Amino acid sequence: MECWCLHGAVGMAADWRAFTKQLSANGIGSRAVDLWRFLECGSMPLTQFAKALNADAHGEISRGHGKALLGYSMGGRLALHALLEKGHPWQAAVIVSAHPGLQNEEEQSDRRRSDAEWATRSLTGDWQEFLQAWNAQPTLGDVPQRDAQTSGQLISRRREIARSFVDWSLGAQFSLWDRLGEISTPVLWIVGEKDLKYIALAERAISLLPNASLLIAPSSGHRVPWEKQDWFAQEVSRFVKLGPEKELIH
Repeated sequence: MECWCLHGAVGMAADWRAFTKQLSANGIGSRAVDLWRFLECGSMPLTQFAKALNADAHGEISRGHGKALLGYSMGGRLALHALLEKGHPWQAAVIVSAHPGLQNEEEQSDRRRSDAEWATRSLTGDWQEFLQAWNAQPTLGDVPQRDAQTSGQLISRRREIARSFVDWSLGAQFSLWDRLGEISTPVLWIVGEKDLKYIALAERAISLLPNASLLIAPSSGHRVPWEKQDWFAQEVSRFVKLGPEKELIH
């Protein structure tokens, strides 16, 4: 099985470097997807991205026996869109700390306005001040910046990051709650024990997905893949190899 990994907002494919090494040690191939390349030439709505990602996966010769899709936070929302496309290539999916969508127009409008401010700060503001403000958000918890941020690699993608705050904003996304029942692919939904808002979202999502299980990461917040690296790699490897459990896992 080959696992395609979608990073979060203000992230890079390089964020998955340690994780993909751990997958390889467990006999699982991987591909860390650079989401910013989809925005290099201009805007790309979420549904168009889903088609483009699936087309890429269909066009690649698999190095394993199938393909699994893993998405963290923003990448998790993108992954859900890909799973909703007919004829997609994914045999399994792992969704981490993701939001299926806002259902209130006022909340959507507020989120679009907030993300527009982040877009401006990321594109024209002081880069280090932008990163510090982004990582200081209470939802993200007290976790060190990832390698791609501290090394300076990410600044080269500031135009695409700014564009993502508009095109892929949670406020611009149509609510997927009513469509989750269409996803028949086995799904493992992971959320951190301390991430109470996203636990509630995950529990609701699991109740709507026909073939899914929930795993709560102990002593972890929103950034599960980096807060609980060994645990996360082990659980994802187990799921990809053995398939989902029939009941919720706590």
